[in-house]
Amino acid sequence: MGKRVAVVLAGCGVFDGSEIHEASAVLVHLSRQQATVKIFAPNTDQMHVVDHLKGSPTEEKRNVLVESARLARGDIQDLSELNVKDLDAIIFPGGFGAAKNLCTWAVQGKDCAVNEQVKTVLEAFHAEKKPIGLCCISPVLAAKVFPGCEVTVGHDKDDRYPDVPDTAEAISQLGCKHICKHVNEAHVDGKNKIVTTCAFMCKAPLHEIFDGIGVMVQEVLKLA
Repeated sequence: MGKRVAVVLAGCGVFDGSEIHEASAVLVHLSRQQATVKIFAPNTDQMHVVDHLKGSPTEEKRNVLVESARLARGDIQDLSELNVKDLDAIIFPGGFGAAKNLCTWAVQGKDCAVNEQVKTVLEAFHAEKKPIGLCCISPVLAAKVFPGCEVTVGHDKDDRYPDVPDTAEAISQLGCKHICKHVNEAHVDGKNKIVTTCAFMCKAPLHEIFDGIGVMVQEVLKLA
């Protein structure tokens, strides 16, 4: 019987929501492993809305749950309805929405606040010793909620990962350990059952990002 996995989205679009390719990769790899997937998002306003053609914010207002429904093809639930007892694992794709709508890392860095529902869900899975998968920038959620955990957001000594050194330093300042991994790899924190991969934190071809997310998904399911 396939594992039951929650996927938490943060909107739709790399600059103000979930990164679409990452979310799709997670769902494809879960499908290949015959997992039963339930998709969730918090019912809250986005921090802001970005015109993805121009790359600049607009005056528009959008809702995280409503926008995430685009990626979920309408089959989505309010994050407040998630029951950890009904699930074996949880995965968070990346995209700036993870750092804007699920927490405030994009503007406050290590001093950010995590959305209360997101924090509650993370703590519930951790307490039940059920695995948590995170990719791209979303590992900062674990770093903020679980001091002492191990995560990766990529490699800090490779030019393909320009944003990693500063992010890794901030993770270390939170009392967590950053592990350098390349885009086709994932790091497993066995003690905390947290699995992370860098995805678009690396300037890599799409197939390499897809493969790295596949490794993350496989490791999550092994722990479930």
